[in-house]
Amino acid sequence: MAISDPIADMLTRIRNSGKAKLNSVDIPASKLKIELAKVFKNEGFIKNYKFIKDDNFENLS
Repeated sequence: MAISDPIADMLTRIRNSGKAKLNSVDIPASKLKIELAKVFKNEGFIKNYKFIKDDNFENLS
């Protein structure tokens, strides 16, 4: 099943991980999501993020 709104999916993953009191969450990466993560960090909504590139996948964690 394809995700129709990747930004809404990113926000939902972050919100759900916060409610579940998780320390991290993995999100499929894109250039836009990386820029959003930078803004979220600068504004204090998230502590940190890192870009992880495997052989076939790129993730934000």
